[in-house]
Amino acid sequence: MSAQALLKVAGLQMRFGGLLAVDGIDFDVRPKEVFAIIGPNGAGKTTVFNCVGGFYKPTAGDIVLDGHAINGQPSHQVARRGLVRTFQNIRLFKQLTVLENLMVAQHLKVNRNMLSGLFATPAYRRAERAELERAAYWLERVGLKDVANREAGTLSYGHQRRLEIARCMITDPRLLMLDEPAAGLNPQEKIELQQMVDGLRNEFGISVLLIEHDMSLVMGVSDRILVMEHGKPIMIGKPDEVRNDPRVIKAYLGED
Repeated sequence: MSAQALLKVAGLQMRFGGLLAVDGIDFDVRPKEVFAIIGPNGAGKTTVFNCVGGFYKPTAGDIVLDGHAINGQPSHQVARRGLVRTFQNIRLFKQLTVLENLMVAQHLKVNRNMLSGLFATPAYRRAERAELERAAYWLERVGLKDVANREAGTLSYGHQRRLEIARCMITDPRLLMLDEPAAGLNPQEKIELQQMVDGLRNEFGISVLLIEHDMSLVMGVSDRILVMEHGKPIMIGKPDEVRNDPRVIKAYLGED
């Protein structure tokens, strides 16, 4: 593994009772890298994601983010260290407006005092203005400024995806985890998603860890790819190496 890696995963294992769902997973994610995890349904991709993101406590293995072990830490603590994620099933506050979703997301970065809010002190008002300005910036950045006051649940699926990514980015992450972000998107929205991921990586210097079934998106946006099958790694390589590897072709297409 690279000594310069932002995220290092070594010997990851996850057991659910008698089921060994993930075993022997090793990979690293480097600064400003888009790293994808692919594999057939049931390969264990989401289990790896849930271990890294703090939703599962691994049975064994090490997960290190920027030199800090995060094994078994709950997701809110992992997020405070700069690792945030989206979900395959979008988890917005659908009854809140688009703007309110971004305001709520900033609670990780803001140290609010109840008395300051009660008496509306100058410091409180400055903090509130800064949050509004930051929310407005991200609404502009992802093309949602015109729908800022609409309830999030009324947006199109593609716009909800954009809002979910903006809600992650507003927390200043170092590593953004995207769980099947292209699911439910039309071809044009997938192109725009790839452009967004490229832009976030290039402009803000973040790393991206991606699970995705859409191979055109994976091959177009990823620097390196981990291929899994039945909870185990098959290979790690660049897109061209993965595309032409017989083991990967066998895992996806089978053999005679």
